[in-house]
Amino acid sequence: MLRNRFRIIQVLSDEGGFGRTYLAEDVDKLNERCVIKQLAPRVQGTWALNKAIDLFQKEAQRLQELGAHPQIPTLLAYFEQENYLYLVQQFIDGQNLLSELQQKKKYHCSEIKEILLDLLPVLNFIHQQGVIHRDIKPQNIIRRRASLPSTTVVSGTAGNLVLIDFGSAKQLTAKVKMKMGTSIGSQGYSPIEQIRDGSAYPASDLFSLGATCFHLLTGVSPFKLWAEYGYSWVQDWQQYLKSPITGELAQVLDKLLQKDMQHRYQSANEVLADLSIKQQQTSQLRAATPTKHTTKLPATESPSVPKRYILLRNSVLAGSAIILLGSGKFWYQQFRRLEMRISSSLSQSNSSAANRDVIFHQRPQPLGHFSLASTVKGYSNSILSVAISPDGKTIASNSNDTIKLLSLVTGQEISTLSGHTDTVNFLSISSDGQTLVSGSEDRTIKIWNMATGQEIRTLEGHTNSVHTLAFSDNGKIVAGGSDDNTIKLWNLATGEEIRTLRGHSHWVRSVAFSPDGKILASGSFDKTIKLWNLATGQQIRTLEGHSGKVTSVALSPDGKILASGSFDKTIKLWNLATGQQIRTLEGHSGKVTSVALSPDGKILASGSFDKTIKLWNLATGQQIRTLRGHVDGIQSVVFSWDGKTLVTGGDDKTIKIWQISF
Repeated sequence: MLRNRFRIIQVLSDEGGFGRTYLAEDVDKLNERCVIKQLAPRVQGTWALNKAIDLFQKEAQRLQELGAHPQIPTLLAYFEQENYLYLVQQFIDGQNLLSELQQKKKYHCSEIKEILLDLLPVLNFIHQQGVIHRDIKPQNIIRRRASLPSTTVVSGTAGNLVLIDFGSAKQLTAKVKMKMGTSIGSQGYSPIEQIRDGSAYPASDLFSLGATCFHLLTGVSPFKLWAEYGYSWVQDWQQYLKSPITGELAQVLDKLLQKDMQHRYQSANEVLADLSIKQQQTSQLRAATPTKHTTKLPATESPSVPKRYILLRNSVLAGSAIILLGSGKFWYQQFRRLEMRISSSLSQSNSSAANRDVIFHQRPQPLGHFSLASTVKGYSNSILSVAISPDGKTIASNSNDTIKLLSLVTGQEISTLSGHTDTVNFLSISSDGQTLVSGSEDRTIKIWNMATGQEIRTLEGHTNSVHTLAFSDNGKIVAGGSDDNTIKLWNLATGEEIRTLRGHSHWVRSVAFSPDGKILASGSFDKTIKLWNLATGQQIRTLEGHSGKVTSVALSPDGKILASGSFDKTIKLWNLATGQQIRTLEGHSGKVTSVALSPDGKILASGSFDKTIKLWNLATGQQIRTLRGHVDGIQSVVFSWDGKTLVTGGDDKTIKIWQISF
């Protein structure tokens, strides 16, 4: 008996000096079966033993973070007893896919599709938490013996595959370097970037999934091919097929197995989109069906639209977004219209499904449940401004007199844009994702092509440094605010100045367009916010109330509320139509430097010199949570266009990426 609770039944595996794995009973849960991993004695030893201890602890942490997902084992306990470490997790009654392969000898094309459709949502889930599994292979995938409940609305086995062994899992960082030239993963199943230098990304897990499917489909071990041919086997993997497969599956596996990570799928959702809308819907519906290990939706979750239908909506939208992606802003507008139509339709379907037990593969969370996913380092000066592309793939940031474009997924640098002759103060990306604008201490605004990184033109006219920029909703106008106390409006297509707005008596540090394109709001160090009529250039009104310099303004998506941050350590909310102050948000102990509103208009994020980011409920004004991680003042906060990611930059010379936690 361990801890007077867990009774050992039998040894499942013996790893020699590094420990054993046992089948056990949990006497506190009516002798429910569980699995206990025991690590070797905690004595001073080799680097390998110390690394094993570290991985063992990390596995417990990962299971704690991820284990509430129905297709990931739940962590039951983690403790030390008599100089041994023990990890207790949920017992999955079934067999792994390698054992299954040895029994059945061959998987059909349709079965491989089922496996992909079953596991891809799980990978999408863990990757959204910033975790990379790093050891996906048939041995680490278990199929439950128990069949799905009789209430299942579709046939098949989706939802029965469980991803195990998170001992190699790693929090996603730009590079996961191993000591002593070692790497973690299984040779043959792990991609070249992981074996060669320990780098791990979502695309790395997707290669491993492709290698797993190849093994099941052909019966040929990737490890044996790797030992004989290195990575050359992936170029002609189809020669090992014993029977034809569909062109669709061949294309998917071919892209999963690309040696060059850049040519591979970058996310699980991309793979799902390529597996066809119909297959994707089926998989998502199955994943929504509860098993005996799932839980019902909490009382805080709105019951108006069942999660099963939300999954259907998301799958349709994911496919539609891929199809429309190449059409710039047009695709984004069509995507939003499609989302509204589907959501409206699903709401009407609630009556027939309201009482069913449904589960989403990501746990519903309270409003604003963000957690730190990764930190980007390597800058020599403060991060004054960050911007996110609409597709959620790229971060733009200042770096002295240059602009760096980074991958939002990996944090790695994509390119550097050079052209300014002094510090870059502010960046903004157009709603179609095609154009980047930058404002600098050199008194100019530069317009860049996001796809090529080429400078399109330079806008000159301000007589002092440019500290803020904004695109109009239609992408035709750029507004620039300057320390010359003015705002200039520019025609983006021609680069011609439209007009200059004068009225502030001090530096203009923030500008924002209303969604309807009729009003421009500007915040100034003169402690005021001014509202301007864009058609005439005339001042509509001045909002007064801050006792300190106004550093940032933002408008809600519906155009009804204006938020302003100030050196007086507060955020104020204003009625845009009337100019009346709604409320003041207090909580920061330092000057507020940046405010941003989530795309759904529910959350306000504020950054401060007090080194924290605070999230607020816009409707109630209540503080939701405080995000800590920066070690110096915050200069910039921005939401991704889907609202699931928050990126912050600060005086500690780092960029931090925060993501919704599930």
